[in-house]
Amino acid sequence: MVVTTLARAEQTHGTSGVAIYQLVAAVLTARHSGGGTVVDVGCGRGELYQYIKGRFGSYAGTDVLRYDGFPDEGAFHLTDLDSGRVALPDAVADCVVAVETIEHLENPRAFARELVRLVKPGGWVVVTTPNQLSLLSLLTLVVQGEFNGFRERPGLYPAHITALLEIDLRRIFRECGLADVAVEYTKSGRVPGISRHWPRWASRLFPRRLSDNVLVVGRRPVSNGDRT
Repeated sequence: MVVTTLARAEQTHGTSGVAIYQLVAAVLTARHSGGGTVVDVGCGRGELYQYIKGRFGSYAGTDVLRYDGFPDEGAFHLTDLDSGRVALPDAVADCVVAVETIEHLENPRAFARELVRLVKPGGWVVVTTPNQLSLLSLLTLVVQGEFNGFRERPGLYPAHITALLEIDLRRIFRECGLADVAVEYTKSGRVPGISRHWPRWASRLFPRRLSDNVLVVGRRPVSNGDRT
Protein backbone atom coordinates (compact mmCIF):
# COMPACT_ATOMS: atom_id res chain seq x y z
CA MET A 1 0.00 0.00 0.00
CA VAL A 2 1.43 3.35 -1.08
CA VAL A 3 0.17 6.31 0.92
CA THR A 4 1.13 9.70 -0.47
CA THR A 5 2.11 12.74 1.56
CA LEU A 6 -1.15 14.37 0.46
CA ALA A 7 -3.22 11.43 1.71
CA ARG A 8 -1.44 11.51 5.07
CA ALA A 9 -1.99 15.26 5.37
CA GLU A 10 -5.70 14.94 4.64
CA GLN A 11 -6.10 12.60 7.61
CA THR A 12 -4.84 15.23 10.06
CA HIS A 13 -7.38 17.93 9.11
CA GLY A 14 -4.54 20.46 9.39
CA THR A 15 -4.73 21.01 13.12
CA SER A 16 -2.92 20.14 16.36
CA GLY A 17 -3.62 20.50 20.09
CA VAL A 18 -3.88 23.78 21.96
CA ALA A 19 -1.22 22.68 24.49
CA ILE A 20 1.25 22.19 21.63
CA TYR A 21 0.66 25.64 20.15
CA GLN A 22 0.93 27.21 23.59
CA LEU A 23 4.26 25.50 24.23
CA VAL A 24 5.66 26.57 20.86
CA ALA A 25 4.60 30.16 21.53
CA ALA A 26 6.21 30.09 24.98
CA VAL A 27 9.47 28.66 23.64
CA LEU A 28 9.66 31.28 20.89
CA THR A 29 8.84 34.10 23.29
CA ALA A 30 11.63 32.99 25.63
CA ARG A 31 14.25 32.87 22.85
CA HIS A 32 13.27 35.42 20.19
CA SER A 33 13.22 39.14 20.93
CA GLY A 34 10.46 39.84 18.44
CA GLY A 35 10.01 40.97 14.85
CA GLY A 36 11.30 39.32 11.70
CA THR A 37 9.84 36.33 9.89
CA VAL A 38 8.60 32.97 11.12
CA VAL A 39 8.12 30.08 8.70
CA ASP A 40 5.62 27.39 9.73
CA VAL A 41 6.56 24.19 7.89
CA GLY A 42 3.71 21.70 7.71
CA CYS A 43 1.46 24.56 8.74
CA GLY A 44 -1.94 22.92 8.21
CA ARG A 45 -4.62 25.55 8.76
CA GLY A 46 -2.05 27.95 10.15
CA GLU A 47 -3.55 27.85 13.64
CA LEU A 48 -0.14 28.53 15.19
CA TYR A 49 -0.39 32.08 13.84
CA GLN A 50 -3.02 33.03 16.41
CA TYR A 51 -0.57 32.20 19.21
CA ILE A 52 2.47 34.04 17.84
CA LYS A 53 1.15 36.82 15.60
CA GLY A 54 2.25 39.54 17.99
CA ARG A 55 5.82 38.23 18.06
CA PHE A 56 6.77 38.47 14.37
CA GLY A 57 6.54 40.95 11.55
CA SER A 58 5.54 38.34 8.99
CA TYR A 59 4.24 34.77 8.90
CA ALA A 60 4.67 32.22 6.12
CA GLY A 61 3.28 28.71 6.01
CA THR A 62 3.98 25.76 3.77
CA ASP A 63 2.25 22.41 3.36
CA VAL A 64 1.26 19.82 0.79
CA LEU A 65 -2.20 21.40 0.51
CA ARG A 66 -3.84 24.66 1.53
CA TYR A 67 -6.45 24.02 4.18
CA ASP A 68 -9.49 26.20 4.70
CA GLY A 69 -8.90 28.76 7.42
CA PHE A 70 -5.29 29.61 6.62
CA PRO A 71 -4.83 33.20 7.88
CA ASP A 72 -5.23 35.95 5.32
CA GLU A 73 -2.23 37.74 6.86
CA GLY A 74 0.08 34.85 6.04
CA ALA A 75 1.91 33.90 2.84
CA PHE A 76 1.26 30.29 1.79
CA HIS A 77 3.70 28.12 -0.20
CA LEU A 78 2.72 24.71 -1.58
CA THR A 79 5.32 22.00 -0.86
CA ASP A 80 5.42 18.20 -0.78
CA LEU A 81 7.78 17.85 2.16
CA ASP A 82 8.64 14.26 1.23
CA SER A 83 9.82 15.03 -2.28
CA GLY A 84 10.77 18.68 -2.63
CA ARG A 85 12.38 21.71 -1.07
CA VAL A 86 10.32 24.51 0.34
CA ALA A 87 9.97 27.23 -2.31
CA LEU A 88 11.79 29.80 -0.19
CA PRO A 89 15.40 31.01 -0.29
CA ASP A 90 18.12 30.05 2.15
CA ALA A 91 18.18 31.82 5.53
CA VAL A 92 14.82 33.48 4.96
CA ALA A 93 13.43 33.13 8.49
CA ASP A 94 14.33 34.26 11.98
CA CYS A 95 12.52 31.20 13.36
CA VAL A 96 11.35 28.01 11.66
CA VAL A 97 8.68 25.84 13.25
CA ALA A 98 7.36 22.37 12.37
CA VAL A 99 4.38 21.44 14.57
CA GLU A 100 3.45 17.74 14.51
CA THR A 101 4.89 17.30 11.03
CA ILE A 102 8.09 15.24 11.22
CA GLU A 103 6.21 12.04 12.19
CA HIS A 104 4.30 12.21 8.87
CA LEU A 105 7.45 12.16 6.73
CA GLU A 106 9.67 9.45 5.31
CA ASN A 107 13.04 11.07 6.02
CA PRO A 108 13.21 13.08 9.25
CA ARG A 109 16.90 13.92 8.83
CA ALA A 110 16.44 15.39 5.37
CA PHE A 111 13.48 17.34 6.73
CA ALA A 112 15.53 18.73 9.62
CA ARG A 113 18.25 19.82 7.21
CA GLU A 114 15.63 21.70 5.21
CA LEU A 115 14.45 23.51 8.33
CA VAL A 116 18.03 24.54 9.07
CA ARG A 117 18.47 25.76 5.49
CA LEU A 118 15.52 28.09 5.93
CA VAL A 119 16.63 29.70 9.20
CA LYS A 120 19.07 32.57 9.49
CA PRO A 121 22.32 32.21 11.45
CA GLY A 122 21.39 32.93 15.03
CA GLY A 123 17.78 31.88 14.41
CA TRP A 124 15.81 29.12 16.06
CA VAL A 125 14.35 25.83 14.81
CA VAL A 126 11.44 24.25 16.71
CA VAL A 127 10.00 20.78 16.10
CA THR A 128 7.19 18.99 17.95
CA THR A 129 6.10 15.36 17.66
CA PRO A 130 4.22 12.72 19.69
CA ASN A 131 6.08 11.76 22.87
CA GLN A 132 7.01 8.08 22.67
CA LEU A 133 8.27 8.14 26.27
CA SER A 134 4.91 9.04 27.79
CA LEU A 135 3.31 6.51 30.11
CA LEU A 136 0.44 6.15 27.65
CA SER A 137 2.76 5.40 24.72
CA LEU A 138 5.01 3.04 26.70
CA LEU A 139 2.06 1.05 28.06
CA THR A 140 0.60 0.78 24.56
CA LEU A 141 3.96 -0.46 23.32
CA VAL A 142 4.13 -3.14 26.04
CA VAL A 143 0.52 -4.30 25.67
CA GLN A 144 -0.06 -3.90 21.93
CA GLY A 145 3.47 -3.88 20.52
CA GLU A 146 3.24 -0.41 18.96
CA PHE A 147 3.48 3.21 20.04
CA ASN A 148 0.15 4.83 20.88
CA GLY A 149 0.32 7.54 18.23
CA PHE A 150 1.24 5.06 15.49
CA ARG A 151 -1.52 2.48 15.78
CA GLU A 152 -3.43 1.53 12.63
CA ARG A 153 -6.37 3.81 13.26
CA PRO A 154 -7.89 6.86 11.51
CA GLY A 155 -5.68 9.88 12.08
CA LEU A 156 -2.77 7.73 13.28
CA TYR A 157 -1.07 5.17 10.99
CA PRO A 158 -0.69 5.60 8.03
CA ALA A 159 -0.79 9.33 8.70
CA HIS A 160 1.95 8.87 11.33
CA ILE A 161 4.81 6.80 9.93
CA THR A 162 8.01 7.89 11.73
CA ALA A 163 8.18 7.47 15.51
CA LEU A 164 11.05 9.41 17.09
CA LEU A 165 12.33 9.30 20.64
CA GLU A 166 13.67 12.30 22.52
CA ILE A 167 17.23 11.05 21.95
CA ASP A 168 16.56 10.78 18.20
CA LEU A 169 15.46 14.41 18.09
CA ARG A 170 18.52 15.55 20.02
CA ARG A 171 20.83 13.58 17.73
CA ILE A 172 19.20 14.89 14.57
CA PHE A 173 19.53 18.48 15.75
CA ARG A 174 23.17 17.97 16.67
CA GLU A 175 23.85 16.29 13.31
CA CYS A 176 22.41 19.40 11.64
CA GLY A 177 24.87 21.58 13.54
CA LEU A 178 22.32 23.24 15.80
CA ALA A 179 23.44 24.61 19.16
CA ASP A 180 21.70 25.24 22.50
CA VAL A 181 19.49 22.21 21.88
CA ALA A 182 16.78 21.77 24.52
CA VAL A 183 13.77 19.50 24.99
CA GLU A 184 10.46 20.50 26.56
CA TYR A 185 7.08 18.83 27.07
CA THR A 186 3.51 20.07 26.76
CA LYS A 187 2.63 18.97 30.32
CA SER A 188 -0.67 17.78 28.92
CA GLY A 189 -1.36 14.07 28.49
CA ARG A 190 -4.11 11.46 28.51
CA VAL A 191 -4.53 8.89 31.24
CA PRO A 192 -4.13 5.35 29.81
CA GLY A 193 -7.43 3.56 29.27
CA ILE A 194 -9.70 6.61 29.60
CA SER A 195 -10.26 9.90 27.80
CA ARG A 196 -9.36 12.11 30.78
CA HIS A 197 -6.09 14.01 31.09
CA TRP A 198 -3.65 13.88 33.95
CA PRO A 199 -4.03 16.67 36.54
CA ARG A 200 -1.90 19.67 35.68
CA TRP A 201 0.14 19.39 38.88
CA ALA A 202 1.06 15.78 38.06
CA SER A 203 2.11 16.62 34.50
CA ARG A 204 4.34 19.39 35.82
CA LEU A 205 6.03 16.99 38.23
CA PHE A 206 6.56 14.25 35.63
CA PRO A 207 6.51 15.99 32.22
CA ARG A 208 8.33 13.29 30.27
CA ARG A 209 5.95 10.54 31.38
CA LEU A 210 2.69 12.51 31.44
CA SER A 211 2.92 14.62 28.27
CA ASP A 212 1.50 13.48 24.95
CA ASN A 213 3.89 15.64 22.93
CA VAL A 214 7.54 16.66 23.04
CA LEU A 215 9.31 19.71 21.63
CA VAL A 216 12.95 20.15 20.63
CA VAL A 217 14.49 23.55 19.92
CA GLY A 218 17.92 24.53 18.65
CA ARG A 219 19.76 27.58 17.35
CA ARG A 220 21.69 27.85 14.11
CA PRO A 221 25.14 29.12 15.13
CA VAL A 222 26.57 32.35 13.76
CA SER A 223 29.87 31.70 12.02
CA ASN A 224 32.68 34.18 11.36
CA GLY A 225 31.58 34.35 7.75
CA ASP A 226 28.06 35.31 8.80
CA ARG A 227 29.36 38.29 10.77
CA THR A 228 31.08 39.90 7.78
